[in-house]
Amino acid sequence: MVSRSRTSRGTGARNHPTIRILVIDDDEDVCAVIRDYLENEGYEVTILRDPSEAVDLVKKDHYHLVLLDLILPRMSGQALLKQLRRADSDLCVIILTAYPTVESAIDTLKNSAFDYIQKPIVFDELKKAIDAALKKQGVMRNLESELNQAIGNRIRTVRTQQQLTLKQLAGRSNLSVSLISQIERAESSASLASLYKIATALNVRLVDFFEGL
Repeated sequence: MVSRSRTSRGTGARNHPTIRILVIDDDEDVCAVIRDYLENEGYEVTILRDPSEAVDLVKKDHYHLVLLDLILPRMSGQALLKQLRRADSDLCVIILTAYPTVESAIDTLKNSAFDYIQKPIVFDELKKAIDAALKKQGVMRNLESELNQAIGNRIRTVRTQQQLTLKQLAGRSNLSVSLISQIERAESSASLASLYKIATALNVRLVDFFEGL
């Protein structure tokens, strides 16, 4: 059975494109807890409790990451991991297990799993593993770059519409010319404090810089 999230409600991964995570686990309660956590972080989540559907699903849809339980009905997680890697060699998989052993950890890493996490899940550890996996694939860096570029473009557009120079905006906002220039060129990630000063100087709402992103 496949269950997909309707929306990404949280803020942790509120970005373009949406980061899609597939969770393969036959335990309904575990799936519910993981789904709630991931959706609150802003990810789009698909829950799959029947592992026999996993390979076809991965071939049909694109997922940035798979969370795979090691103990599954009618199929071992190790066997499914091999099948998933054959279906998509670029697929990033994190193994979850309530029965960790040195042997299973070594086997999963040999089969190109990205990480191996023990149940019950400590969500701080899961978040670190997910962040590391997405960064390894370049997903998080790309998203941050796109966000910085979009904000910088909006600031430059509003500034030029108001016929303000960088120096004039710097004087109004009490920020340096070089910092504003770096923000507009997406060479620097602006703090919320800096963006608030720029928004106030341009007489626009802070939210205008983020609307639609």
